[in-house]
Amino acid sequence: MEDTQPVSKVLVLDESPACLRRIKAFCEANKLVALRVQEENIMSVLKSNVDLGGIFISENLSGKGGAGVEIGHDIHHIRPELPLFLRRDAGTGRDQLSAAESKSFRAAYTLDTIDELRKIIDDCIFNMMYPNALLRGINEMTIKSLQSQFKELEIHVETPYIVRDRLIFGEIFTLIPIESPWCRGYMSLQTEEFSLQNLVIGNKTHIAPDEGDDFRNLNSILGETTNLIWGAFKNRYTNMEGKTAYSSQVPIIINHLHRYISFGSEQPQLCYKCTLSDPNARDSSPMVIYQRFAFNLNWSPEDFRENDVSVDNLVAVGDLELF
Repeated sequence: MEDTQPVSKVLVLDESPACLRRIKAFCEANKLVALRVQEENIMSVLKSNVDLGGIFISENLSGKGGAGVEIGHDIHHIRPELPLFLRRDAGTGRDQLSAAESKSFRAAYTLDTIDELRKIIDDCIFNMMYPNALLRGINEMTIKSLQSQFKELEIHVETPYIVRDRLIFGEIFTLIPIESPWCRGYMSLQTEEFSLQNLVIGNKTHIAPDEGDDFRNLNSILGETTNLIWGAFKNRYTNMEGKTAYSSQVPIIINHLHRYISFGSEQPQLCYKCTLSDPNARDSSPMVIYQRFAFNLNWSPEDFRENDVSVDNLVAVGDLELF
């Protein structure tokens, strides 16, 4: 991971080269990774992309005035968690839109007023501060845990993303509570079954290659990885002295048909994209794991601190071995 400063991916649906250049410059200055998408591909991209923070969309598409508003309304219907930012040729607000249309867009802007989006983006995407020590620590413990479960693979963890997506990636999904005096929520790992199965068959895990057809073995790999990261997080960040008994909870809603999960909160999530690839088989498809943190029950980063490192903790996480 080259940088610990969180970023967020946004789709850009716009046909004007001059406007695209200005939007790209704005995104680069505001921790946004701009991904251009063609109008005919927008719906398929939304069905497959699971790490988005928002969408920039032009009011005029396909040479027709108002076409972008109609598409934005359709996008909001299927992905209401994603904020939409409407670029207009004139006017700076949503006042000329109908009440139903204005509900689909978080904000409207022109190229002259695009800088006014900065505060809105901070409010709806970057509204949670993550200590750099936490971001680096999660990266370190995740890589170490993956290295313990997979053999002879290159592991790359991208710069952490802030996402508003609620889509589930792949078929194997783990979920574990995260609790400390300064945070409460959940961590999840998500991946595709066939990618993990290919690594088992290729003898890149501790499971025998001929046992890769049993989905329970695949589940156990991701489950053990989740448990290792959770244990490292607890040892590093959770002070067990004077532990408080937490009672408040909110339902977690999962809709398997739509690959959707809700933690009962509108807060964005912290996401790490982990890519595992075989350096000796460059033509093979890498395995992707999405790691997400939803601190939906409590988030008090001002109280964040790392535990003092003790010999017992080092033994527990595997940095030291008794013999």
